Amino acid sequence: MKLLITGASGFVGKYVVAEGLRRGHDVKAVVRPQTDVTRIPWHDCDRLELVRIDLRQQAELTAALNGVDAVIHLAAVKSGDFYDQFAGTVMATESLLAAMAEAQVSRLVAISTFSVYEYQQKRAHSLLDENSPLVTQERVINRDEYSQTKLIQEELYREFGTEHNGKVTILRPGMIYGREYLWHALLGAEFGSVLLRIGTRGTLPLSYVENCAEAMIITAESEGAIGETINIVDDNLPTQGKYTQELMKRAESPKLYYCPWVVMKSIAGFGWWINQTFLDGKAKMPGIVVPAKLHGRFKPLRYTNKHAKSVLNWQPKYTFEESLDRSCGEIELLKA
Repeated sequence: MKLLITGASGFVGKYVVAEGLRRGHDVKAVVRPQTDVTRIPWHDCDRLELVRIDLRQQAELTAALNGVDAVIHLAAVKSGDFYDQFAGTVMATESLLAAMAEAQVSRLVAISTFSVYEYQQKRAHSLLDENSPLVTQERVINRDEYSQTKLIQEELYREFGTEHNGKVTILRPGMIYGREYLWHALLGAEFGSVLLRIGTRGTLPLSYVENCAEAMIITAESEGAIGETINIVDDNLPTQGKYTQELMKRAESPKLYYCPWVVMKSIAGFGWWINQTFLDGKAKMPGIVVPAKLHGRFKPLRYTNKHAKSVLNWQPKYTFEESLDRSCGEIELLKA
């Protein structure tokens, strides 16, 4: 197959390109015009073509899609205000889908996120799976900009499937971690060099980056995945405490402080009530004391990868301990 992969130089994209090349595919790797890829081991692979374009330039995208069998769309903007993220995520996706329709490329592996699920109204320790409700447009306003733009992006994917006979699979990975991203946002809130850990017994919805990259490539190869929405998490998921304990054996840690989930939930609830009751909701509150954001990151829930295994015939290659060993070791992970 010939794959076009957006966001190819990003944390996850680098591994997806490497896995696609390892599995024998030709890859068009889409990167920003100014990106230096010379430090990425696959940059000079003979089955790789670098495509340096702004995703909002539809005409250039249409030309790049010539001969492509499937698109894996990873590119998104995760920082900045709503307008920055809307431009980099929603507008870029609109441009890509229009180019795909014009180039008559129908196969799309659309990478979404667990951030589109409704958490605040979900019962603690209940199961979150593909049938769990998404956050509504009315309630998503209380979540972060990333959740808001990814929810809009998913609607665009579904419209492409309906209006252009798109062969779409939506993948929702949990928290993707790896060598470049180990002290991640589900462990706590950063305050300079300090990490305030929130909770210790909650299960983390993790996907090790190499396991996740393999699932993405298998999805592009799989006819049976067309029309499916699939969550991607690993086996034997660790708790927050287990993850931190194992990581501290292998890597330097920030200065850690701990706050139980029930305490933080009460603080956030009280702060929200004060803001709404006495300040007309106008006070700008830190994310961890906004209940909708707090629940989305730290509420203890259960997770499953049964659907992914069934549809994709996929098995996470590396265990949690092996994933940390690879992340903290010196082995080259990105060779094609």
